[in-house]
Amino acid sequence: MINVEKGFRNFFLIAFCLTICIIIVYGQVGTFDFIGFDDPEYVTENEYVQEGLNFDSFIWAFTTFHSANWHPLTWLSHMLDWQFYGKDPMGHHWTNVQLHLANTLLLFFILFKMTGALSKSAFVAALFALHPFHVESVAWVSERKDVLSTFFGLLMIFAYYRYIKISNCKNYFFVIICFILGLMAKPMLVTFPFVLLLLDFWPLERFQYKGNYILNSKSSIGYGYKGIGTLILEKTPFFVLVVISSTLTFLAQKSHGAVEALEALSLQIRIENALVSYARYVLKAIWPSNLAVFYPYQGGALSSWQIFGAAFLILTACFFAVRISKKNIHMYPLEYSGILVC
Repeated sequence: MINVEKGFRNFFLIAFCLTICIIIVYGQVGTFDFIGFDDPEYVTENEYVQEGLNFDSFIWAFTTFHSANWHPLTWLSHMLDWQFYGKDPMGHHWTNVQLHLANTLLLFFILFKMTGALSKSAFVAALFALHPFHVESVAWVSERKDVLSTFFGLLMIFAYYRYIKISNCKNYFFVIICFILGLMAKPMLVTFPFVLLLLDFWPLERFQYKGNYILNSKSSIGYGYKGIGTLILEKTPFFVLVVISSTLTFLAQKSHGAVEALEALSLQIRIENALVSYARYVLKAIWPSNLAVFYPYQGGALSSWQIFGAAFLILTACFFAVRISKKNIHMYPLEYSGILVC
């Protein structure tokens, strides 16, 4: 009983500290104004947003490719903000901060729930909360789509965890609903079906080989071993939604001239640029310098050493990730108690 109370106390103490840190760092955005980059299209010069929530604006949100995107939930969020705060930017900024705070606490809760590692979960949540990469998403009104889709993405992960604990149609349907809402905020969640498969590997261990150890609902997080084919089949509705969202996004981007033909940029150039961009993103995550709102394509400026170096870095990271995961798959106990019990 004492350990349970201590677990509750430590959990809420860390959550409180995370909340205070976010308020201290991002409290200043309440004094920020709108900016001239995207904010006019999204809020300050958008007549549908400025009408607030009504039938016409609701229909427009679901049928428009405005700003080269299809994200109706984001439009509805901006409309609701305008209805409450009007042209005062403070309220619009504070909504972003509140969503970021909710995302941080939700991430902390999910990691702790799945792994039981309080200190490590707190470290990841703190990094998520305060990393410079998130300044743009929180301090820029037009990036509402980022923090909003992240909220539903994290909610989807928690819903998936609940579905694994209690596998029924209701819980499965709730996972799908969260995914749909996340895609309607920003299509960046198209990779989340693969995230669920990674979670199946660890920490849920749904297809982890365990020798003579028999998985069962009492001794593991999940409900027993499942083949990779079964797990992929389980994700089929999510992949269907990914195809639909990707198609809508492609049409939206193409309608605003944001899609270059292969004649202009060959497939090889695109792959090379993607490799280098991934590597640069990782390096900037470790050492966040020279950050910008927009990183234009540099044409033929990529050298061979950058391309091969980026490919080597990615392959090396994947190799060590697989190797370490095999060694540490049993790092955390599967039978939880106290605060971790649902």
